[in-house]
Order: sequence, then structure tokens, then C-alpha cells
Amino acid sequence: MIKNFTPRLYQETILVGCTDKNSLIVLPTGLGKTNIFMMLAAHRFNKFPDSKIVLLGPTRPLISQYKKTFEKHFEINNDDLVIFTGHISPEKREILWKKSKIIFSTPQGFENDIISGRINLKDVSLIGFDEAHRAVGNYAYVFIAKQYMKKSRNGRIVAMTASPGSDLEKITDVCTNLHIENLEVRTEEDSDVKPYVNETKVKWIYVELPKLFDDIIRALKKCYDSKIDESIKYGFVSPEFKNSKSKRDILGLQGKLQYEISQGNKQLEVLKTISLVAEALKIQHALELIETQGVSVLNEYLENILVQAQTTKTKAVINLSRDINFRTALVKSRNLIEINVEHPKITELKKIVEDIISKKDEKIILFCQYRNSIEKINKELDKINGIKPKVFVGQAKKKGKGLSQKEQIKIIDEFRENKFNVLVASSVGEEGLDIPFVNHVIFYEPIPSAIRTIQRRGRTGRHDNGNVIVLVAKGTRDEAYRWSSHHKQNRMYSVLEKLKSKFNKNTIKKKDHSLLDYSDEDIKIYVDHREKGKEVVKKLIDLGAKIKLEQLEVGDYILSSRIGIEFKNVKDFVDSIIDKRLLLQVRDLKKYEKPLLLIEGEEDIYSQRNIHPNAINGILSSIVIDYGVPILRTKNSNETALLFMTIAKREQKKKEEDFTLHHHKPSTLKEQQEYIISSLPGVGGILSKPLLKKFGSVKNIVNSSVEELKKVELIGDIKAKNIKKVIDSEYNKK
Repeated sequence: MIKNFTPRLYQETILVGCTDKNSLIVLPTGLGKTNIFMMLAAHRFNKFPDSKIVLLGPTRPLISQYKKTFEKHFEINNDDLVIFTGHISPEKREILWKKSKIIFSTPQGFENDIISGRINLKDVSLIGFDEAHRAVGNYAYVFIAKQYMKKSRNGRIVAMTASPGSDLEKITDVCTNLHIENLEVRTEEDSDVKPYVNETKVKWIYVELPKLFDDIIRALKKCYDSKIDESIKYGFVSPEFKNSKSKRDILGLQGKLQYEISQGNKQLEVLKTISLVAEALKIQHALELIETQGVSVLNEYLENILVQAQTTKTKAVINLSRDINFRTALVKSRNLIEINVEHPKITELKKIVEDIISKKDEKIILFCQYRNSIEKINKELDKINGIKPKVFVGQAKKKGKGLSQKEQIKIIDEFRENKFNVLVASSVGEEGLDIPFVNHVIFYEPIPSAIRTIQRRGRTGRHDNGNVIVLVAKGTRDEAYRWSSHHKQNRMYSVLEKLKSKFNKNTIKKKDHSLLDYSDEDIKIYVDHREKGKEVVKKLIDLGAKIKLEQLEVGDYILSSRIGIEFKNVKDFVDSIIDKRLLLQVRDLKKYEKPLLLIEGEEDIYSQRNIHPNAINGILSSIVIDYGVPILRTKNSNETALLFMTIAKREQKKKEEDFTLHHHKPSTLKEQQEYIISSLPGVGGILSKPLLKKFGSVKNIVNSSVEELKKVELIGDIKAKNIKKVIDSEYNKK
């Protein structure tokens, strides 16, 4: 099934290991991981001709790239290759799923389709997880892999990455979460890989910070030290912490203090300490900006804090804006901007880029951590003859700027077609993009992550020899980050070797993620569609519940014809008291025969917001006594899911009749009309109102045509045809 492609020896040997076991492929960038997946897809199709193949990647540009590779090298009708993204409606994805053979998808949308039951994994004979190092925590890969292993009849997983991580615990987590049984690791030094590796030269260019920066740095350090000194006095920060300048350490300390508050410790000393630590964190960020980015980026950050202080109630921002050392740093940065003093990296960068571009047909990807710096660098490079730069950033709109995935794909295509020669990229350009003949990669600053360093470096040397240049400010955290990344990369390969030997000895034990299994119980739970991203929904599916996502007018979960549940975590519960949602929701919940309010979380309910405990107690009393709605508490999503399943099982076993969404009895004529129309497919409580408004009566809706139905907003061709099918089809009791 493969065309116009001759596999390399290492690709064939890796393939052998992947055919019989779920495998993690760790291979340097540019060495054809997608091609190995493609070969394995051919093998699985030969074995299971009627099956489907799925390849998942974190971004739309990446999955578009996979599809192009298959179109070029795989013997299959192009109509059998489809892309799933959030830009394609769920209804259309459901239709495409049934028609297609190979699906390329982003993970979040694919996860939603599994939750909503639009796709069935049982006939998928192979699923690929690209950039597999992401498979930790609550990332969609973890849930998808678990569901696939439970539901597929002939399942095989292949996971791919150039850099799975640098510590044993993280790599083991990735392997466990993706049900890996075999490791296929190759480095650039392996004998079967070495002939295909293009040489990549790495050059470190050091710059000296100007003396004019000293006063700003000194003022910021004094500010930081004063915050830590004051916090030590309150007894929640150890004196040793003063020696730590690590952002990770400060974030860890902040997390511990926030946990104290969530557990109800509202001592003045704790509150003051957490405010001081927040100030210290902001100053650490300011120090990083002046050391690694420059004066203008720092000044913008400090000015923004000053502006925020005029309107915010956040003590950390207000106190910091009044700090004498903070104000000194701000004034000094303004002075340097006036005389046009910038970071020496900018001057050095312009020389480097100008020199490279003066040679014929050279292309550069320039990586930078911060959006503000990216904009400045782009402007500076644009002034130089022969240099045609373009910004490449993520979708998040920061100050109104961000690129949609469609715009990202267009920029990559233009870069590939030599319409410009310098791609000035944020981290969004680090993963997986195959841009041929990028001769040079420049790091505006070193980064401490081994994964990201490897990904950045891998953008060059893919089809020819490559060059990497890293700019480093002497005596700053740039140097610390350089060595941190270096040691992590070395550690990664030694960890992989240890892990590989453990796989060979079969000593890796998989975590038992299962709670219980109710798959044989045929338990159905209706869930409001806005809850689909919640962890409890995934747990319910793990337990074997049949989830029906609907647009519920009242409540979040319906467990039987009698029981409707309003679900809140602790924070949302208190927020809904303040914005006055809660009692309205509880009142509506009374439409169920047996309403319940469930609050999830271990946090202290009285410590979430600045609200008097008596007010919270008053609301709790009113819910239970005035409205007669019981309140249940659970610690986490595991407990919540188990409780829901226990109630649902008990309720649904009592009733012989099929449990449907339409449960509570409407009281008024208007409610009865909305009740009838909301039961039509794809309508629900929200669309029933505009339908009745448009047609005037239930009878007119029933007698309407597909074309007339489509005139109502949010009712397209598919939804209109489904409505008419239900209305016009003959009833068959079987």
C-alpha cells in the first residue's frame, strides 16, 4: 500500500517492534516518524481490511501535514482520508467517521466525539499519538488511549516523540497512560541512524549586559529581597528560601500557601505572606525580562502593573506599584528608552541574520519566548534590506494579536514557498512542523526544558546540514537555562535506557485506573453539553455509563426520570451565591421529583471569597429547608462518578420503562408546547423557543418542510432532515 517511498533500515527495524506490541518511538526530529506510522498502517490494513486508522496530533497545521504525507505515499482513495478539527461540526464529523478509513485529528475534538458517542472505537485497528510527551495529567491523549484499549477489538497503539522528558517518573507516566509495552529508542549516534543524520552545528554567542542595566537590576533585586525578608518574618517561609531565585520554587511556595487558605487558614499572616510571594513572583519575571529580553519589554511590563494598580483590588499589584525599588526600576527603564538603549542581543541578532541572508536561498526560524519581544524583533529585522520576516504565534489573542490555525497553515506554506525568509516564532513553531531546507535556527534565549530545546533544534538539519545559534546574556539566568537543558537532555537518554531494560524484564507495572465497571448494567446518564470537559464525565464513561450529551434547561446531570442534579465545585458554589445564580437554579431544580445539589472539592467552603460565613450558612439552610433540596458533598471526581453511578443504578433498576430525557411535567401551556418541541432531535430547550416563535404553534412546526425549518437560526440541513424523519416516519414498535 506504500508508493514512492523506500524505508530506511532503522524504520524497518522499528516497525518490526511495533507490529506486535503497543510501542513508544523515540527518534530525533526529521527522521521519519510519520513514515513509520504509515508503514504500520499498511500492515494493520492488510491484517484488518475493514478497520479504521487514527493519527492524532496537537495542532491543525500538524495534522494537515500528516494528511499530505499519506496522500503522497499511501495507496488509498483520497476521499478515505479525512481531517477532524473543531472547525468541522460534530454532526459532520459523525458522518465523515462512517465514510472514511484514515482519520487525522486534534485530540480535544476527538475526545469530545468519544464522550458524545458520535464515534465508535471498536473497529480502529491502529491509533497513533504524535508528540506523545503530552500524554500526562488531564491531556486528552490519556482519556482517548484508555477508552481505545477498553473498546477496540483489534487495538494497537504507537506513540511518537523526539523527546519524552528527562525524568523517570514523567516518562513512566507517558508509557503507562498510553499503555506502552515496547520502547523503540534511536539516537543520532546509533549505527543504523547515523548515515541519515545531517550534521547540525550548535554555536553559542555570548553578549555582555550594558552597565546601564545595573541600576535597574539592582533595584529589582532589592525589591525581591525585601518581599522575601518580610514574608520570612510571618513564619510561613523558611530563611533558606532567600537563596532561591527559581521561579519554580516561588510557584511551589505560592501553591502551598493557596492550599492553606483553601483549607480555611485565613490567618492575617498567611494572607500577607501570599500577597508578598505574589509580588516576589512578579519581580522575578521582571528580572528575567531585563536580563534576557531588554528594556522596552521590561518597561511595558512595569507600566502595565502601574496601570492595573489604578483599578484593581489585588493587594499584591497595589503594594508593588507603591514600592520605592519598583518605582526606581520603572523610572530608570523610562530613561533608557528615551536614549534608545536596548538589549545587546538585538544588535547581535541583526548582524547574524543580515550575514546569513546575504548568502543565497538561506532561511531562518528564530525562536523567542515572549510575544512583545517577537513583535520588536520582527520590526527591527523588517528594516534591513533583503530580510523578509513574518511573525508566527499561537491562537491566543494577546493585545488583539493571535493567529488562527488557518492563518498558521498559510504562513507555513508561504515560508515553504520562499515568499519570506525569516520566521519569527513563539513556542507554537517548536513541535513537529516539517519545513524543508531551513538552514538556520536561532534561539533568542536558551530555555531550561530539554523537550523544547530538542524540538526547536530539530527544525533544522532535516534535509541538509543545519546550524543552530543560541544567544546568551553572560552572568544571567540565560547561562543557568543553557546548562539546565544540557543536563536534562543527557539524563533523558540514560533514563530511557534504564526504562527499556525494565520493559525487557517485564517489571513495568501499569497503574490500575479502573474504579469499578458497570458496563454490563446498561446505565444511562443525561449530561448537559457544557459539562463535557469535566473530569467527572470522563470518569463516568470509564465506569461504563452511557453518556447522552444534551442541552439541559435545568440541572447538569439527570440520573433517572425522578432525579436531576445541579453540580458545583466549591469555588463555583460560592461564586453562584455572590452572583445570585444559586437560588434560581435550586428553584428550577424543583421541577424534578427528587432534586439534588452536589458540591465537589476538599476546599473549605467558607474560605473561597470575601463572604461572611453566616451568609453561606443562610443559603445552605434555605436550600435544604425552604426548597427541600438535599446537599451532597464529594472530595473529587472519582467519588462523584461513583456516587452518580450508584444512584443511577438503583433508580434505573426500579423502573422497567425506558428512561428518557423528558422527565418533569410542564405546568403551563407554554411549558407544555416547549416540552413537546424540545424532544425533537437536536432541538432541546433552547431551540424550541425560536421554533415556536417562528411557526406560532406545535401544529405548524409538525407540518413545516425542511426548507422552512432551515430558516430558523442554528437549524441546518442535517438537523432539519432529522426532525422531519422523526415526524414523518411510520412508527415501528420493534
